[in-house]
Amino acid sequence: MRDMHSGMLAVSAIGAAALSADNTPAAIDLQGYNAAEILLAIGIGGITFSGTNKIEFVLTHSDDDTTYTAVDAEDMLGLETVGEGGIIKALTSAHAAADVYRFGYVGGKRYLKLLADFSGTHGSGTPIAAVVLKGRGYNQPEVDQA
Repeated sequence: MRDMHSGMLAVSAIGAAALSADNTPAAIDLQGYNAAEILLAIGIGGITFSGTNKIEFVLTHSDDDTTYTAVDAEDMLGLETVGEGGIIKALTSAHAAADVYRFGYVGGKRYLKLLADFSGTHGSGTPIAAVVLKGRGYNQPEVDQA
């Protein structure tokens, strides 16, 4: 079957914007779905990133939308390691071209939050957007979102 459209729903985790400071993470509710894929789109870096001036993307999960804990490597697909505190992607060197990254979540918790954690000085914003694709839902086909 070639139809992916009817089997997933897209939810914004980080709204498309040029950010220079931490976002306020929204809780993504996965109730009714058996799969989640995180798509992270990052534009050309607003600064030259380093170990001090960086952005770390931190993924946490929760059963109750109150107590969040960092994801571990066994909660994720598409990563060899997860950094301390749930870091799934870190910008610590020049990011000269826009790119998209994807990460599978298999942790089994109901809620996810994605934080773009800025450290150091960011005089210019970096374009960022993140979407969570919720898949394998109990109610098929999914509603159109066009």
